[in-house]
This record gives sequence, C-alpha cells and structure tokens, in this order.
Amino acid sequence: MKVFNPKGKPLYYSIMLSFSFGIAFIMHLLLFCTAPMVTPMMEEMDLSHGDFGVLYSSAMLSLILFRIPWGLLGDRIGYLNTFRIVLPLSAASAVLRAFSHNYLTLLLCQFSLGLTLAAMLPCLPLIAKEWSPGTLGFSTGIYISGFAAGNATALGITPYLLEAMGWRQVLLLYSGPALIISILWWSLARSHTRGTTESLLKNLMESMREKIVWVWLFFIMASMGSYDSLATWIPKVLEMKEVNKPIAVLLPLGFFLAGPVTGFVSDRFHDRKTTVAILGAVASASILGINYAPTPLMLLCLFLSGFSIIGVLTITLTLPVEHERLSQSAGSVVGLISSLGNIGPLLMPFTFGLLIDVTGTFRVSLIFVAVVVGVIFIVGSRVQE
Repeated sequence: MKVFNPKGKPLYYSIMLSFSFGIAFIMHLLLFCTAPMVTPMMEEMDLSHGDFGVLYSSAMLSLILFRIPWGLLGDRIGYLNTFRIVLPLSAASAVLRAFSHNYLTLLLCQFSLGLTLAAMLPCLPLIAKEWSPGTLGFSTGIYISGFAAGNATALGITPYLLEAMGWRQVLLLYSGPALIISILWWSLARSHTRGTTESLLKNLMESMREKIVWVWLFFIMASMGSYDSLATWIPKVLEMKEVNKPIAVLLPLGFFLAGPVTGFVSDRFHDRKTTVAILGAVASASILGINYAPTPLMLLCLFLSGFSIIGVLTITLTLPVEHERLSQSAGSVVGLISSLGNIGPLLMPFTFGLLIDVTGTFRVSLIFVAVVVGVIFIVGSRVQE
C-alpha cells in the first residue's frame, strides 16, 4: 500500500521524479562527454579519426542492440530491480573506462557502457507510469530535460575541465555521479508495482501488429533524426550564413524546456494527437525560418525548432504508457521504438551533409528536415488506431 503525504500525493513522488531526471542526466553525460576529448584521446592512444569514430559508435551500437532486451526485462522484473542491476554496472563501466590502458580495453568499456545505459530509456517511462499517472506528460518531460542537461554539461563543461586535468581524470570524475545515484537508488528508491508473468516476447510481437506502434516509431525516428541533424550541422549553417555560431545554444535550450512545458500542456488539454500536429507545424515552419528569416527572427526559429521537435518526442514516450492495450508492456514497446528509432539519427545527419555536397548550399538540407518533420508529425497525428 502506498504512503501518502497530507496533500494526497505519494510521499516518494518528488524523490522518484528526481531519480528519473538524474538517471537521464547521467546517461547523456557519460555518452557524450568523450566528444570534446577527441584530440587528447587520439594523441595519447595514437588513434586515427576512424578509430575514434568506432569508439564512439560502439556505445551507440550496444544501445541499439540491447534496448529491446532491457525493455522486456523491465516489464518482467519491474524497473526497480532493473535499475538495481544496471546502475551499478553503468558506474563500474564508467570507472573502468577511465583506467583503460589500450584501445581494445577502451572499446570494450564503451560497448559495456552502452549495454547498461540501454536500459534507461525503456525503464524511465515506467517510473512516470507508477508515480504520476495523472500527469504522465509532465513527468516524462522531467526526464527528457535531464537528457538535455546531461548533453549540455558534457559538451559545455568538459572542455574547461580538460584545461585543468587529463581526459582520464575527467572520465573518472564523471563516473562519480553514476556511482552516487546507484547507491541512492539502492537506498531510497521504492516501487509498488510487480513485473508481469505474461509472455512478454509474445506481447511484443503482437504489439508490432498495432498500427499505432509504427506511428510512434516514425515519430521517434523523425524527432531524434531531425534534432541530431540540426545539432550536428547548425554551427556549420550559421558559419555559412556568416552569423555568430554561439547562438546555436538556442537549439538545446529549446530541448531543455520542451519536455516539462509540452508535457504539462498536453496533460491539461489531453488531446495529445492535436498537440503533436501543432508542434509538427511549428517545427516545419521554424526550420524553414532558419533558412529565410532575418537574424533576430532566426534566433526564435532556432529555439522553436529544438522545442517543437523534442516536444513531440516527449509526447511519443508518454503514449505507450497510457495506452489501454499496450501499457502492460510499455517498457518493451519503448525499447522497440527507441531502438529502431535510431535509424533516424543514423541516416538524417548523413543526408543533410550529402545534400550540402550535392547542392553547394545548406538551404536544401534544411528544407529536407522541415518536410520530414512536417509530414511525419502532422500526417502521423491523424492516423486512427
């Protein structure tokens, strides 16, 4: 039985939502902190650019491969026990990565880190499902903003730390929060839900026959792919437009605010499909605005692009949890769509760059992204189950 505070909410509501933010923060911190370390790591370990690319991709590969199995396990034994397994393993992988003495060891540590972090996204919606069933959009937005904060910390703070210490010391420093949240989870985390005894693999196969699951998959592909394309190429676009590149920070600022704001709004209006359609129209228009708007208005377009794209991602991760038929296997479904959804980040940034090579301008690339998000978000929101 749940223990309630005087206001009628579960006593652990704030604690568990804080855990969801912290886990998401640590996931993106550990994943993206190596990006600013390219030069010192390559110099010390005598790596080529291709070697470093394989190093980074190994974590992404294990993320893709193991999200579905972790989602199945999360539904089977519950998110509490799943995180009791993966959080200590993530911390251990992060620590060992700092002590890697050769390329092969570092590669294995990166792969194992991705393997453990793969459990995060399928299981985070299960926390929201238990502790805030009435405000699923807002609680989903909380951990979405954790991803943004982790990414910003990894890319923004790491270069300054590298001026004061070596890359190994930075990696070791970043393993500290992972270790702390692992200890706190074992000490404080609570759950009253129990895993299901149903055939989860059978349920997953049956969910793949649901048309709406494929709509969610395309939402994930478009949102993750378009955001990664913009995050990768906007600094170059601004350079080609002869605009100050630091204003690109408005894109991740939109990412950070999108989760809780769009989640809160969609909770109040309840019509999540219409919200997706509106966000799709805003995303398409704002991306085109980066192409053609004068500089003051382009600043708003940068912010709205990140805000609207991640707003759709927030709502998409909410939908499986509240779906009448699929909520019992929400971890498995989120594992499926987030795993296959990585097709977007794999293909769209490449296509963006290819179109610049072919056309000699960034304008066609931005039109391509605007069309993708507009068509998928608006048309997908109209699909009936």
